[in-house]
Amino acid sequence: MPDLTTLCAWVKTCLPSNVTAPKGLVATPIAGDAGFRTYYRLNTSPSLVAVIAPPEHENNPGFVQIDLFLRKSGVHVPEIHAVDFLQGFLLLEDLGDGLLLPRLNSASMPQLYDLAERVLAMMQAAPPDEAVFPGYDRQRLEQEMALFPEWFVEGLLDHRLAADERQMIESMCQRLADSALMQPQVVVHRDFHSRNLLWIADDDLGVVDFQDAVVGPFTYDLVSLLKDCYIRWPAEQVRERALMFLRRSYGRLCADSALPMDGQLLAWFDWMGLQRHLKVLGIFARLSLRDGKHRYLQDLPLVLRYTLEVTSTYDEFNPFDEWFRGRLMPLIVQQPWYQAWQQAGDE
Repeated sequence: MPDLTTLCAWVKTCLPSNVTAPKGLVATPIAGDAGFRTYYRLNTSPSLVAVIAPPEHENNPGFVQIDLFLRKSGVHVPEIHAVDFLQGFLLLEDLGDGLLLPRLNSASMPQLYDLAERVLAMMQAAPPDEAVFPGYDRQRLEQEMALFPEWFVEGLLDHRLAADERQMIESMCQRLADSALMQPQVVVHRDFHSRNLLWIADDDLGVVDFQDAVVGPFTYDLVSLLKDCYIRWPAEQVRERALMFLRRSYGRLCADSALPMDGQLLAWFDWMGLQRHLKVLGIFARLSLRDGKHRYLQDLPLVLRYTLEVTSTYDEFNPFDEWFRGRLMPLIVQQPWYQAWQQAGDE
């Protein structure tokens, strides 16, 4: 893998004409996503971000295509100043450190989420380009949910699944995939939440970590935003915002069709959330077990809460809900990350 010295030498050869750099170029590591990329802020004026994205692990051509598509659609994603596909180097606009998450509270949430939903509507209005975005098809949806039994149940909890348990999980996952595929299909970011959105100005929100974008269900990104894995909002507030957005969105996307009943819109939203949160349980467990990124375990209790709220609400998921509470929760409560969450809640 190329080192930082090689990256800085490359940066010096491709700085934009309107950017100045001191004699001693300094690259300071900054927090990145859960993938294999490493990010560095440069002491240029204005500052830029240099990225090492190993080409054996990251689809850098796809990243560039998606970035250009979203910029053309009016979404503020980082401008790409230079790229070296062979080495896996990128030189990007610096969108700053203004992540939404630390700015969010009950007072700021309405204004910031209005802005986020405006960006989301912008993405959904863009006609999907099949040459840029893969389809979020049944195979992909079910492969994602398969991370739950493999990494969360058997990996993290060390519970060996019996044949009937596997069949129950597979049956539920097929039902969730059916629900996702019957929805209007749009450009989907797939991680549209408070750690990937940056406040730049009152009318400007930056979007990052979009490299896994697909064409998929119109509820998916809204679930990522309103049922954020890192911050929770009152259920009634989530319901109201979800319905307002989905009514408008469906009306734009399916102008010739009758608007579904609110119950149908909410079921699409909730079931999409269940698909996503089963996937996230598996991913967070995998990040800890395989990649040594244990910090994600502290976010599992909120994801579990979202999961069980849906399975306890819809009769279709009663068998899974009873099994989860009866077989998995006794194992979960013994986990250090769950006990730490309980202790923090008691303080």
